[in-house]
Amino acid sequence: MPSETYRPFASALPEDEALSILKSATDGADDGEIFVERRKSEALVFDDGRLRTASYDASEGFGLRAVRGEVAGYAHSTDVSIPALRRAAETARLAVGDGGGTLAPPPPSTNRHLYTDEDPIGGTPFPVKIETLREIDAFSRDLDPRVVQVSATLAASLQEVAILRPDGVQVRDVRPMTRVNVSVIVEQNGRRETGTAGGGGRVGLDGLIDPADWQAKAREALRIALVNLDAIPAPAGVMEVALGPGWPGILLHEAIGHGLEGDFNRKGSSAFAGLMGKQVAARGVTVLDDGTIPDRRGSITVDDEGTPSRRNVLIEDGILVGYMQDRQNARLMGVDPTGNGRRQSYAHAPMPRMTNTYMLGGEADPAALVADIKDGIWAVGFGGGQVDITNGKFVFSCTEAYRVQNGKVGAPVKGATLIGDGPTSLQHIRALGNDMALDPGMGNCGKDGQWVPVGVGQPTVLMDRLTVGGSAA
Repeated sequence: MPSETYRPFASALPEDEALSILKSATDGADDGEIFVERRKSEALVFDDGRLRTASYDASEGFGLRAVRGEVAGYAHSTDVSIPALRRAAETARLAVGDGGGTLAPPPPSTNRHLYTDEDPIGGTPFPVKIETLREIDAFSRDLDPRVVQVSATLAASLQEVAILRPDGVQVRDVRPMTRVNVSVIVEQNGRRETGTAGGGGRVGLDGLIDPADWQAKAREALRIALVNLDAIPAPAGVMEVALGPGWPGILLHEAIGHGLEGDFNRKGSSAFAGLMGKQVAARGVTVLDDGTIPDRRGSITVDDEGTPSRRNVLIEDGILVGYMQDRQNARLMGVDPTGNGRRQSYAHAPMPRMTNTYMLGGEADPAALVADIKDGIWAVGFGGGQVDITNGKFVFSCTEAYRVQNGKVGAPVKGATLIGDGPTSLQHIRALGNDMALDPGMGNCGKDGQWVPVGVGQPTVLMDRLTVGGSAA
């Protein structure tokens, strides 16, 4: 549990005085709030047989926002005090001008708790964390004589937030986050390759420092590295592609998910703008954004405006049926907020962001989908990529992929990139496996300079006519 209950509106910012300042700042506005945050984080990296870095960070601050129409005034400070709040109110008030707005109703309340409020940093002694990393290093090296380097990371954070609205409604949330990563480098005949595995969620460290958990991560990292030792140059051309379940959903997140965020569609800059109610994907394709899955990395009991998270259907049986919304964009588009108003910290204003975005599974046997490929690749793991929101065009690199010809899985391939655009790729989905899975808890999403934790997922997906970039002659 946190060392003390975080109640900034009962101490540094007495509620009556803070509320009076907020009401003055938002008089004539459509919306606004005071968002107060206390956060601490710790990261330990054990690399090449020794503790390489050990970092700890603690921060506290507030942000005050006043919204009028499409304009939002925002000011923030690390000085959580009434004088600083008054100065912030004067700045944010400039967005309201002469007023004329009608204050939006408060978000609905919730008694739901999607994750523990355990302190993942103070709950586990520091020597235990160091010893766990040392054990990961030794275990990984003992797995195979070809392992020449091991890097293990343990990270934990605790974010506590309190939100006060002009109508007096107050919302609190305590958000833990933990993660363990293992990376190995193997060498054979002068060739070196890397494999990485990891994950976590909004849980304490107990499960992640259990040997059964981190040993599985170490074995998976080694498996990927050894696969890449045998990889041949990837082919190039337009071909069939099967995407594996789980983490390959990052392509769905980037190429499609961002295009379904409310602000891009309200401004007409998304490739999906104006297509509500239209068929945007092959029949059978259903895509959701769900922030209500217990303990998941992308889950939030309430968003950063105080709205409870929801299970939002975005695409249903190929038809576009919804966008992800924060309060401002929802009001401007005449719809309800969906619990997707998120911010990186008190120093950032909220905007529509994804939580856990995934595609539902179908009925096909995953092995049969791969066997149905005449000429293509089976992409199981993904690394980084780039996406243009305005047209959905993407380029993604594969970290684990295999050549498939006439239904036979051949050698692993190295250097494969997938090139296409989200709207077209959705239409070219041929079949969905019955193996839908969420990622192990390792996603971070960037937008307009802000980063938030997210989750992704999908089943095995068979796609036609996707461009594969490779270096094979």
